[in-house]
Amino acid sequence: MAPVVVVHGIFNHVPGAAPEKAAEHHLERLRPRLGESLGRLSVAAPAVAMAYFADLLRPDLPEQAQSGGDDAGFEGLGPAERAAAAEWLVAAGAVVPDDPQNVALAPLRQMLGWLVRERGSHLTRALQEQTVRRLERTIVTNLREAEAYTTWPQRRELVRERVAEVIRREAPSVVIAHSLGSYVTYETLHANPDLEVELLVTVGSPLRVPALARRLDPALRSGRGALPAGVSRWVNIADVGDLIAVPPKLGEVFPVHADETCDNGIGFHGLGGYLANGLLAAAVTPYIS
Repeated sequence: MAPVVVVHGIFNHVPGAAPEKAAEHHLERLRPRLGESLGRLSVAAPAVAMAYFADLLRPDLPEQAQSGGDDAGFEGLGPAERAAAAEWLVAAGAVVPDDPQNVALAPLRQMLGWLVRERGSHLTRALQEQTVRRLERTIVTNLREAEAYTTWPQRRELVRERVAEVIRREAPSVVIAHSLGSYVTYETLHANPDLEVELLVTVGSPLRVPALARRLDPALRSGRGALPAGVSRWVNIADVGDLIAVPPKLGEVFPVHADETCDNGIGFHGLGGYLANGLLAAAVTPYIS
């Protein structure tokens, strides 16, 4: 049994690997990052397991999402996806140029570029352009993997069963859920109230992204989410530059006990950056030491 279970987000598919092998592949890179932050507090790194579900999102996905290549950009989105992406960027603080009546017609790359320049004025022009391309790919992949997860009930159930199986087997004190994994974990813990978790930590969470929040199961009630029955404490951490975690403060909608922001630098959405952050180490230490 592992006292910490990590639930991954997007860009984690390992082609041809069994779930256990894929999870271990990712943990080889992630364990040292958690050990790095805990080491600064003189806390020994605990055993860590991963709930891996990326393989369950692969079948029937558009080729762009399967490959995660550079062609996974805004130009490949349909009208509904473009509207969702525009809504996402507006939630992050972007201004819709010329105020088009149809938000689906908004110039998405221009809006994203404005956000990057506004938040990354200290970056060189080349780094800003690189960041725009990376964020564009990340937003599109999030939309498509969320679509894959939420649109087909059987697939949604399979993903939640996979995550629940790992949590039930490992009986962790702490679950750390990143990106789309925070969305999956929220639903999984609600669907399995017997699962007891002392501390849930969501990092880089898109739970408040409008296009995703509307699809939650259980649905928001009067605009509010609920604490899963088996969770004792919920801490949310979002990087100030993480455009996937928008708006960054979950507490306005969800009953989190602590809502923290951090600055992980250029790797603002990466799970490794969050695991190495002192805020996360401080949150988990009482539950693993």
